[in-house]
Amino acid sequence: MPATGIEDDARAVGLDPRQWQRTLELLDDWCRRRLIPSAAIVCGRSDRATGTYVFGNQTLDPASPPVRDDVIFLVASITKPIVAMGALLLVERGQLSLDDRVCEIVSQFRGTKKYGVTVRHLLTHSSGLPDMLPRNRELRESHASLEEFVAGTCAAEMGFPPGRGVRYQSMGFGLLGEIIRTLSGRSCADFLRTEIFQQLWMNDTSLGAPAEWYDEQNGRAARVAEIRVPDDQRDAANDWGWNSRYWRGLGAPWGGVLSTPADLARFAQAMLSGGTIDGTRIFSKATVEAATKNQLAGMLGVPAADREGRPWGFGWRLSWPGSSPYFGDLLGPRMYGHMGATGTVLWLDPDRDAFAVVLTTQPQDPQGTYLARLSNSIAASLV
Repeated sequence: MPATGIEDDARAVGLDPRQWQRTLELLDDWCRRRLIPSAAIVCGRSDRATGTYVFGNQTLDPASPPVRDDVIFLVASITKPIVAMGALLLVERGQLSLDDRVCEIVSQFRGTKKYGVTVRHLLTHSSGLPDMLPRNRELRESHASLEEFVAGTCAAEMGFPPGRGVRYQSMGFGLLGEIIRTLSGRSCADFLRTEIFQQLWMNDTSLGAPAEWYDEQNGRAARVAEIRVPDDQRDAANDWGWNSRYWRGLGAPWGGVLSTPADLARFAQAMLSGGTIDGTRIFSKATVEAATKNQLAGMLGVPAADREGRPWGFGWRLSWPGSSPYFGDLLGPRMYGHMGATGTVLWLDPDRDAFAVVLTTQPQDPQGTYLARLSNSIAASLV
């Protein structure tokens, strides 16, 4: 976009044009130097957003075409707050309570230390479940189904009694997907599609790439950007890694959403607006408020350092004082968002009525260095 167009775009959204230009130049520089293969960014408010700015190449080959304007990214763990909001829709409708025991919904979830695990624990990473299963790689190499991952989770050893600690647990969101399936009678992917994505006009978003994305007429699969995978995936990147058709199609409730920056901007705007967008209510105001406040505060069995210094809402990571991975240093105390292992971040700052979506194809665990620096530059552009 010409400089004048960028300036007009920034002013329309309430961004300082010069600082926003610096932000875009920073991301462009990283992509030109191949520090990041490809990236896309959107920033906005509850009622308006910038256009989507894209950088880099569609594949890892530097000679490949530039990133498409309609590029789709595997957003990894940004999936988690989306699944959480899906589960909270069942709470709104009286089909689920946060204190329901998981074993009373998922019958195979039985065993030592599991009886006390509730939906609340799954949503706040306080269940004691592992992040990944010990057989995670073996399951992926065999192209295991979601049912096999759920079975593995039900058989997994617990790290601590529920509500007595906090440990990031992707497998807890695997169980949330199973709970959504059991109670709604639809797969988690179908539930999110009809109850959230279609309602928000997120037409290029799906939990798992469906078969029709590979149809020549549909063509969405060709729009998915190739990720620079970590070393442990390079020996079979096209078989079970992030770039494989298997993983893109699995629809893992802990990290399987594929989306565009513009679609995620719609999701962010609905959250900032208290659950509504374009006059349509997607979530109740009470649901948004509960999802984005410190839910560990009332869990007295959780260590104080986690309750006070590393809080979680329902599926949303909140502001962690004194720690700035991924989200940077300049956001407000009520910030919430999530990051993804593929090199993605979504954050919302309700005090400034602002959000940012940054999707890349460069994994940045554990600190999200590029994303944190970019978040600082974005935050500095807010006026």
